[in-house]
Amino acid sequence: MKTKFTKTKLYKILAYLTIIILAIGFTFPLYWIITGSFKTPQAINATTPQWFPQEWTLANYEKLFSRQVAPLWEIHVPFTDIVFAGPEVPAAIRWMGNTIFMAVVAMLLTCITAAMAGYALAKKRFVGRTIIFTLIVCAMALPKQVILIPLIREMSSLNLYNTLWATIFPIVGWPFGVFLIKQFAEGIPGEMMEAARIDGASEWRTFADVALPMIKPGIGALAIFTFINSWDDYFMQLIMLSSTSNLTISLGIAKLQAENSTDFGLIMAGAALAAIPIIVVFLAFQKYFTKGITMGAVKG
Repeated sequence: MKTKFTKTKLYKILAYLTIIILAIGFTFPLYWIITGSFKTPQAINATTPQWFPQEWTLANYEKLFSRQVAPLWEIHVPFTDIVFAGPEVPAAIRWMGNTIFMAVVAMLLTCITAAMAGYALAKKRFVGRTIIFTLIVCAMALPKQVILIPLIREMSSLNLYNTLWATIFPIVGWPFGVFLIKQFAEGIPGEMMEAARIDGASEWRTFADVALPMIKPGIGALAIFTFINSWDDYFMQLIMLSSTSNLTISLGIAKLQAENSTDFGLIMAGAALAAIPIIVVFLAFQKYFTKGITMGAVKG
């Protein structure tokens, strides 16, 4: 018994050490970017790396917020050429606002449409249901580059090209989101839905009061996936956005890198700024993310 207890304790210690080492390895790039954004150019380019800044400076952030200016906001009315612009501010603020708006709106619209579509495919019986779900699964394997040219022409014909809506609408019908929510909706007991109908609940009331609370972990996981996918979709942003005022923070950092190829402090400052919303969203939805992944693995 003592030998077994000792081995079990040793395995736990090794597991904890492995997790700690992996956590340090995964968080080290973020630590290096954040600390590097406060270093002087001499410290960043030094032959011997400084693991912690010996001389703190805000010069990198001052350069980030002083290089270019852009309107604080521009409201593009969808499907028209009407634009409402605000006062001019540092371009980095505008880029961050563009990215947050794009990611949040894409996340909300994707979660709403995926929840409705996944629920309908899981709990409703109608003609063509299997074919529709098969097409959705096949669409998951379709590379985005295949539909890029038709998508650009479609956005241009709708007067959405070079607007944030051109990066939002293509994400809304995300096949993975529908697939994920359908897997969760499959676990909703049919007896509960039947009881709601007997009590006189409408279709919308049944979905909102019975189905939605039960698929909430899946929606939370999908929210994180969609936010990160939209935030990091550099390729779509690069194709759909061109003017300085409509750039996202990723494109803005890339532009700064092209203009200042050796100014790593400026680039790190922009990267540190871009990492803040991702960390906030993950911490806010962490509970649903973990629960959603584990439940999805069991049901999958």
